Amino acid sequence: MVLFVVVAVLAVVAVLAAFHWYAWRRLVRDTTHGPGPARRTGTVVIVAGPVLMITALVAERAGAPFWLQRVLGWPGFLWMALSIYLLLALVAGEAVRPLVRRLVERRARKQETAPLRAPVPAGTAPTERETEPEPEREPEAESPDSATVSTTPAAPSRRLFVSRVVGGAAAAAAVGTVGYGTYGVLRGPAVKRVTVPLAKLPRSAHGFRIAVVSDIHLGPVLGRGFAQRVVDTINSTQPDLIAVVGDLVDGSVKDLGPAAAPLSQLEARHGSYFVTGNHEYFSGADQWVEEVRRLGLHPLENARTELPAFDLAGVNDLAGESEGEGPDFTKALGDRDTSRAVVLLAHQPVQIHEAVRHHVDLQLSGHTHGGQLWPGNLIAAAANPTLAGLDRYGDTQLYVSRGAGAWGPPTRVGAPSDITVIELASRQA
Repeated sequence: MVLFVVVAVLAVVAVLAAFHWYAWRRLVRDTTHGPGPARRTGTVVIVAGPVLMITALVAERAGAPFWLQRVLGWPGFLWMALSIYLLLALVAGEAVRPLVRRLVERRARKQETAPLRAPVPAGTAPTERETEPEPEREPEAESPDSATVSTTPAAPSRRLFVSRVVGGAAAAAAVGTVGYGTYGVLRGPAVKRVTVPLAKLPRSAHGFRIAVVSDIHLGPVLGRGFAQRVVDTINSTQPDLIAVVGDLVDGSVKDLGPAAAPLSQLEARHGSYFVTGNHEYFSGADQWVEEVRRLGLHPLENARTELPAFDLAGVNDLAGESEGEGPDFTKALGDRDTSRAVVLLAHQPVQIHEAVRHHVDLQLSGHTHGGQLWPGNLIAAAANPTLAGLDRYGDTQLYVSRGAGAWGPPTRVGAPSDITVIELASRQA
């Protein structure tokens, strides 16, 4: 096992080193004349980026002092996102490079072959002598020195120009993409509204609204201010019930207790409920369960509560199995009245298969982030039965939120964050 981990780590390091060497070559070496301030600065950036990224990851997982996690988090995690889009942009640039080179060479040939004529005054017709073609002359032999001066600098200058155009465009595209994706996260999640009909829901509960929020990921980067924006957005929807379906934090209660404090302001007529996600088990799940309870939320640890119109149940995340606290569907759902509708809170969409076996009407999940960083959606879609949105499995419906925050880079591309208001509809209405 240890050998496997060592080999895996070395493989990851080798891949990172290869990519950053490629990025250095295209963005630094190929765009500079030679050793100098520009090349030195570019080299420092290309080397420091991955070092900060790896250090930020290690510091978070190793529980380094929180101030150090915060110092490393912003540059390290942003480089993680930037490196993805630099790689994609540079690869795309390889396809564009030959076209740019041909355009530059064609333009240069036109300039070199264009005839040099004295300007003709306006209104003056060319004379017969001027219109006759000049007799061809034997090309004069060029001295070695003149050949060197006239041709040698041209080729390198064209290559340099092409490299700067392609490299500059790739860097601008990557920075612009990450910048816009980061702005989208920091401004806070948008509100989505989805209507879900439930066959067993009584007419009295028609229009019951559940605000679903997942994957807030409070941590070294997203702190108290972000939590306040999430809380304000949820409260603005005036929900009947609030469901926090896991991955609230990336860190200990000691470090992130103040950041999570705005959760005490959540307001809903039937209360706020919480289930663990996999990241809670990286951060001290037992302590966080007690903390959210202190903040006024109701943890559902493989438990169920009976609301006036339907049952609300919750199961622990699969990551809890390593601590003997995994999901227990029988405990949460085994002795319920099956004539009543039941809504299940379960962090990971893959738990839908157990939900179907226990005749759940609706499961609310998160975990996927919708892929967070395109084309990560392709990987996330392969690992989860539903990537985002509403889906049906037999008689059980599954809704997957893309989440309110972000893990690692505070950046989303192609998967905007959301808080979803699920409006339950009775078929009897």
